[in-house]
Amino acid sequence: MDVNGSCHCGDVQFEAQIDPKRVGLCHCTDCQIFASAPFRTSALVLGDQFRLVRGEPTTYVKTAQSGNQRNLVFCSRCGTHLYASPASGESTIYSVRVGVLAQRAELRPVAQLWCQSELPWLSSLPEIRRISEQ
Repeated sequence: MDVNGSCHCGDVQFEAQIDPKRVGLCHCTDCQIFASAPFRTSALVLGDQFRLVRGEPTTYVKTAQSGNQRNLVFCSRCGTHLYASPASGESTIYSVRVGVLAQRAELRPVAQLWCQSELPWLSSLPEIRRISEQ
């Protein structure tokens, strides 16, 4: 599936080919913190299927609990997180943030990772009052 994404301000834009069967939610505490949300939704994209169209994003290198390093890439102007990739450069697999994609409504997650860190109140979402607009 061809997709296109951009940061909130539009300074950074990209295109990619995504396999909808490679979309997942991550509940790890790092994703909770970096997304400022209870989880992050990402799609795995092979390096040759990702193309930066506009802008020069900023990279923060994060060291995981395992010791592995990841490039977390975001817009330096608006702060929108765009994708992650291995810092080693051995193989490039982008973990594209689904929320920045124009086609995000079409990319339903097929797996959840790091469920041991899932926030306990997520299962009660259907019970929480819903308001269609603010």
